[in-house]
Amino acid sequence: MSSDVVVAVDGTSGSGKSSTSRGVATRLGLRYLDTGAMFRALTWWMLEHGIDVHDSQAVAAHAGDPFIESGTDPHAPSIHVDGIDVAGPIRSEEVTAAVSPVSTVPAVRQRLLELQRAIIGTGGIVVEGRDIGSVVWPQAQVKIYMSADAEARAARRTAEHDHLVDVQATKDVLLMRDRIDSGRSTAPLTRADGAVHLDTTHYTLDEVIEMIVGLVQGESE
Repeated sequence: MSSDVVVAVDGTSGSGKSSTSRGVATRLGLRYLDTGAMFRALTWWMLEHGIDVHDSQAVAAHAGDPFIESGTDPHAPSIHVDGIDVAGPIRSEEVTAAVSPVSTVPAVRQRLLELQRAIIGTGGIVVEGRDIGSVVWPQAQVKIYMSADAEARAARRTAEHDHLVDVQATKDVLLMRDRIDSGRSTAPLTRADGAVHLDTTHYTLDEVIEMIVGLVQGESE
């Protein structure tokens, strides 16, 4: 396998991108980047500093203020903002509710696009998000688009987070994020040209990891 390989994993919320991407990176000895955590980190900073996340001009004006550091160890991925470990806080319901409006602001996407490309650098990494294969790194050797039906995604997301107990409410949030992510004018959620579509509804995590590992190894032969 080429040491400069970039695996781009895009898809809908709750389709299993994070667990799958970490598993693939671990199996192949690659780095791992969760771009969604970067958007959540910036959103957390906005909320902490009293910025109205629905005021796109205010969000844009402060998009470059926080210093964001993303660790790329698939065994222990980390995210810091201005030196503060925010891996826990960025998963709060408050941040989850605010991340989509922040993510639609072009200045935010441009700021994080530059950071993401700098981290990808010379490759050797699995990158997950919404627009990796279409915008961030369209030259990725392997592109995956993951999806799953809404019921399966809601059940998985609820099981992953202790503070989530209502599967229907979780499903409603996921579908709302789908609409926002797919409908935004800048870098909408879409299946990139050349991406392999994996519907994970009826597959286990290990099975999905195995499929993607096979695709990466096949690309390198």
